[in-house]
Amino acid sequence: MPEFINPAAAWLGSGGNLALPLALTLWIAWDDIKTRRIPNYLTLGTALSGLAYNLIFHGWAGLQQGIIGMILGFSFLILIYIWGGMGAGDVKAFAALGTWLGPWLILQLFCCMGIAGGILALGVLWWKGMLWAEIKHGWSILLNLILCTPDGLKAPTPPSQTIEGIPYGVAMALGMVALVGWVG
Repeated sequence: MPEFINPAAAWLGSGGNLALPLALTLWIAWDDIKTRRIPNYLTLGTALSGLAYNLIFHGWAGLQQGIIGMILGFSFLILIYIWGGMGAGDVKAFAALGTWLGPWLILQLFCCMGIAGGILALGVLWWKGMLWAEIKHGWSILLNLILCTPDGLKAPTPPSQTIEGIPYGVAMALGMVALVGWVG
């Protein structure tokens, strides 16, 4: 066996465990920006490689942590998908990242990704000139929920302009970059 394999394996088994998921997340973001889709081959490959990584470097306990991370990653985003807030590829990609990260790091990534997604959404709304209209619409909904009785509740009219959804793979990648900087 060549000499360079042992240090590389030791690095991957310890501190470099976030390098490959970061690279995969950047690939996911690139595809999401380019095609507005995250292909199944990429999510499946990410999931299988994450499970294999955890089994090889951490044994059965690592495989178990990868499966729990995958379940949590799926669970965090499935309701948002059901409500129409994101695509199925985003849910599958986040679950796949859970196989690499395990339960604790996928929770941290979820928080970082949520902050990145919020900032990204605000930036897109500002760029499109719709930020103030969306703030007024959200405030109107909030006031209606608080002040109106259930009978006769009338939803406010949404702003006339709509925007295309944000490729959430970008928020995932920004969250992963923040996680690597924070943990690594």
